[in-house]
Amino acid sequence: MPSTPTRRTALTASMALALAGAAAPAASAGGHRPGHPRPGHHHGWVTSTMARMTLREKVGQLFVQQVYGSVADAPDERNVPLYGVAKPSEVVQKYMLGGVIYFAWTDSVKDPDQITALSNGLQKAALTRRTKARVPLTIGVDQEQGVVTRIGPPATQFPGSMALGAGRSTKDARTAAAITGQELRAMGITTNFAPDADTNVNPLNPVIGTRSFSSDPSLAADMVAAQVTGYQRDGGVMSAAKHFPGHGDTATDSHVAFPVITHTRQQWEEIDAPPFEAAIAAGIDMVMTAHLSFPALDDSGDPATLSRPILTGLLRERLGFEGVIVTDSLEMQGVRDKYGDEEVAVRALEAGVDQLLMSPALPQAFEAVVAAVESGRISRRDLDAKVRRVLTLKAERGVVERPWADPRRVDRVVGTPEHLVAAAAVTNRTTTLVRNDDGVLPMAVRGKDLLVTGYGETTTRTLAAGLDAQGATSTVLVTGSAPTDAQVAAAAAAAAGRDAVVVTTMKAWDTAVTDKNRGQQKLVAALRATGVPVVVVATRDPYDIAYLGDAETYLATYSYSPVALEAAARVIAGAVAPTGKLPVDVPVAGDPSTVLYPFGHGLGY
Repeated sequence: MPSTPTRRTALTASMALALAGAAAPAASAGGHRPGHPRPGHHHGWVTSTMARMTLREKVGQLFVQQVYGSVADAPDERNVPLYGVAKPSEVVQKYMLGGVIYFAWTDSVKDPDQITALSNGLQKAALTRRTKARVPLTIGVDQEQGVVTRIGPPATQFPGSMALGAGRSTKDARTAAAITGQELRAMGITTNFAPDADTNVNPLNPVIGTRSFSSDPSLAADMVAAQVTGYQRDGGVMSAAKHFPGHGDTATDSHVAFPVITHTRQQWEEIDAPPFEAAIAAGIDMVMTAHLSFPALDDSGDPATLSRPILTGLLRERLGFEGVIVTDSLEMQGVRDKYGDEEVAVRALEAGVDQLLMSPALPQAFEAVVAAVESGRISRRDLDAKVRRVLTLKAERGVVERPWADPRRVDRVVGTPEHLVAAAAVTNRTTTLVRNDDGVLPMAVRGKDLLVTGYGETTTRTLAAGLDAQGATSTVLVTGSAPTDAQVAAAAAAAAGRDAVVVTTMKAWDTAVTDKNRGQQKLVAALRATGVPVVVVATRDPYDIAYLGDAETYLATYSYSPVALEAAARVIAGAVAPTGKLPVDVPVAGDPSTVLYPFGHGLGY
């Protein structure tokens, strides 16, 4: 871990007083583990705390916001236009926030030591505000792994949901969640907005894809349930199943537009609902809403985030979910088209939401919610029920008992050799050999002169390093996600005389956004035309093969995470046999009703 003794000593000293006064012991009477529920223990704290809270303090618990800056008490001018104050700690105190969420673009997740110090600094702000009711924050992140990974190495990396689906092991899914959760909690992060519970039945889905475990509802449900247990029971963090009522069959990205799901009610019951039902049965803490229209469930035209029939009628009453309902980011366009930002906040709460994530207009939304309560539009009873759910969850997951992260534990938990070995073993079982017509694999790479080309600077270099570790001599030529004709020609020229070429693709099927000139498809064709053996490694969606002609050798990793690329190198070299099976159908290009490679397909050695 990139840390010096001086930094670690200073970080430890800065929190020593707070830790001495507020940190829970490693174990308490009866063997209770901090971060894990203690039935009945929380009720008194929740009730007494709520009795001391003002209306505005209760409303604050309903908001979870991003804050800019890597240090809690250092000013960051990006906060001023949003919140009227500069320091992250000031944002927490001014709005009495229920939680914060970390991103790389807010400078929240630079390295484990910085994350730990920021988490403790923000908790200090929440717990030292002048009030009769001191409530710790939830501190959240989207660490789904794979394509949605906010915290990189030295934190342990996993290849993501669809890769785990290819591995078919619920034990491995639970292990991945457990390790991820343990490391997050060691850095003071209390909440992982994962797992993704969408059933990805649309190969052209631009926003879910490999974030989903599978196109098979049963497999997705099994994996989701395993990860809920891993995050919550083993990892000690809150988890959130997303995106209810299901985002798996859309060709529209709700970040930039408003998707419409055309499933019938019966299709929802059979395809979309099972993973959420499994999550609830496993005791999921939170469910995150989707910003999409689902006319078969609510024909009002409102997004699900604002739909009482969906959130209260289906999620609460039909599925029996009693935990916290949280919105997806309210900055996303899918929820902002119809109403203003402050009205969105009120309508979401009326629909059944408990916490509002990333309101783009917090001052206005906060006051709108206060006004809605004061006018009776939102009853005080309803407000209290939401706050009680939020506080109860904080108590059940040990955030009240143990709000601080101990800086002395970070190196002993985050990215340990044991965790890295486990991650490599899990990932080895996910790589899928889809096609090996010429028997090129396994390849005796020792002494071979290889060209590694295609998508991604880090992707190609990591794969090349993995092949070199097996004895190859690799040359890297990066062509990106949208290669120009000149780059394609240069790669083909560089392939001449090599023993083999390994080419990485990333959404080569997506010629609408990612690769409008079909450059990746042209690249594979040009490399194959050289007569040099070509191994295609799809580093995200497994669907690329349908768009690459008759590419004879094709591996799917479902992820460009380094751990996935290292596993692919071992599979190419024969150090590990491929055992992954497709967790989705791969359809013929342009004909989604015709299957090219079916669910369950996967070759071995």
